[in-house]
Amino acid sequence: MEHPAQHYRYTADMITLTKEIEAYFATHFDPENEQEVMHWLNFHSMQEKERIVKLCEHLDIDKLTVEDLFKGTKRPRLEEYPNYIFFSIVSALPTSKSNFSLKKERISFIMGANYLISFQEHVSDHFPEVRERLEMKKGKIRAKGPDFLLFRMLEAIIDNYMEVVDEISSQIEDLEKLLVRYVKSDTLRQIEWEKRKLVELRKIVQPMRELVTQLERVESHLFVQENAHYYDDLKDGCWSVIEEIDSQKQILDGMANLYYAVQGQKMNEIMKVLTVISAIFIPLTFIVGVYGMNFEFMPELKWKYGYFFTMAFMAVLAITLVFIFYKRGWLRRNN
Repeated sequence: MEHPAQHYRYTADMITLTKEIEAYFATHFDPENEQEVMHWLNFHSMQEKERIVKLCEHLDIDKLTVEDLFKGTKRPRLEEYPNYIFFSIVSALPTSKSNFSLKKERISFIMGANYLISFQEHVSDHFPEVRERLEMKKGKIRAKGPDFLLFRMLEAIIDNYMEVVDEISSQIEDLEKLLVRYVKSDTLRQIEWEKRKLVELRKIVQPMRELVTQLERVESHLFVQENAHYYDDLKDGCWSVIEEIDSQKQILDGMANLYYAVQGQKMNEIMKVLTVISAIFIPLTFIVGVYGMNFEFMPELKWKYGYFFTMAFMAVLAITLVFIFYKRGWLRRNN
């Protein structure tokens, strides 16, 4: 199935948007003939490999870059070439609370002198604010080059990271309320799921911070020096996300400890009840055991009121023990 790609052509005074399949742009995308115009081409799928390879050949993209584009790399790294730069990162988007895994995908970027191409693995909207800024002419984006457009796109991805953290934080608040009211059997499992999502997100954000540091230090004619400080802001944004992830992870660790404490307290309550019951019935069992012995000569066996006296004595003893335990506070529920 072919997915429409989006092509923005813009200058400070005009903008056009073309939505076509990959095959169209494989032959019609030619930014070199419009040096004064900025181009942003965004693909929503990597399935049409033949068309994307054809586009890369037309733009004189190295074969190693094309291989990395489809195979991916273990860690994001910046690759510099004479006429373009290339790198890939992993983005994440918020999901429903019932989803116990991150919604993430790999996004690759190829940036040239007057163009930026982004490759998404799936149909998902990572850059609504960037599109709005372009279409509504907000800020400096249409007056700047591809390096500033790249900054805005990376900023949107970092904002998505924070939205994921906020979503997990909301789920943590729900779990905290659950722990206060009632501890379900799967509460600990939910805590561990949220913790894994945070750990996985941190593994995504940390390489992103390293990549932003590389972009900040890169020496290429494709980057305007006056825009370098924007990438420093991205690095600060990554640090903020990492700090928030660590903070939420500490909260989850505390919740796990609280879960075990509550479970331990419940077990202690159960053991206390069982101990009290045992303490009441042990003397009663002893009395019954004594009179259950098969000795022929026992003084009380022939007594007319022996049974009634024994039952009354056992009742008084049980009531006395219950009263003593109550006075000591052993029968009261700990709040």
